[in-house]
Amino acid sequence: MLCKGERDMTEPRRFVQCDVFTASPTRGNALAVVLDADGLSDNQMQQFAAWTNLAETTFIHKPTDKRADYAVRIFTPVKEMPFAGHPTLGSCAAWLHHGGQASEVGIVRQQCAVGIIEIDLKGEVPAFIAPPTAMQNLPESRVKTLCEKLCIDPSAVVDSALLDNGPVWQALYLKSADDVLQANEAAVSYALDKPIGLIGEHPPHKECDYEVRMLAPSSGMSEDPITGSLNAALAHWMLSNGLLKKPVVVAQGTKIGRTGRVFVIPDKNESSVVRIGGQTHVLIDGVVQL
Repeated sequence: MLCKGERDMTEPRRFVQCDVFTASPTRGNALAVVLDADGLSDNQMQQFAAWTNLAETTFIHKPTDKRADYAVRIFTPVKEMPFAGHPTLGSCAAWLHHGGQASEVGIVRQQCAVGIIEIDLKGEVPAFIAPPTAMQNLPESRVKTLCEKLCIDPSAVVDSALLDNGPVWQALYLKSADDVLQANEAAVSYALDKPIGLIGEHPPHKECDYEVRMLAPSSGMSEDPITGSLNAALAHWMLSNGLLKKPVVVAQGTKIGRTGRVFVIPDKNESSVVRIGGQTHVLIDGVVQL
């Protein structure tokens, strides 16, 4: 049944399904993108996002901010998100795939709930400027609870923080990538409320510099494949602690059979700027009736 003000869902709209943050199609994080979303109500967008049953579905609109090339709204199956990383890169790729042209060569400006996100197309991979991240201490009692629930040895925790870049993350910096991979995702429950981000360093000379996992009780998933917004928050945290001196490559999704690769690129000229990049592959290109 349609809500008041909604139109019958019969209008054809351009549709893309893509795979983000991987060099190997189907081994990254899938995203559904509706490109002609003007006129859809909040309820229609939420219903379609629930139907796709992907981590996120995005809807591209005409921007209301003159600086932006387009506007995007981001929905999980259960709620709208103010910002998310793989939907940012995936939406940009879908928009470009269907002929979108940026007002400035080499930079796409995306309007979303946290403001204007710049996506730099000039590097090895498209990369967005990570939005500001608010940081505060994670209470010791919460660190203890997380360690108990996830079967993490407390001695493996090097640092912890509560990070807010739209989503709010409970972040643990662990001694090693192995410590990250050994965490027990089956213990994640709604009792742990905010999403959990784990990061640990790989030994030298490995393909990737860090391993990241995102455990998300709030979305009903035990683990997210690859999470640009979490990597963006972690990057700002590492930058503030002097741990991000050069570009690094992050692996994510390893435990669930994905080969996620996130490129974290500190700016050479501006010490507070960091970019989050990755490849996107368009796998489905067509029309959806909405």
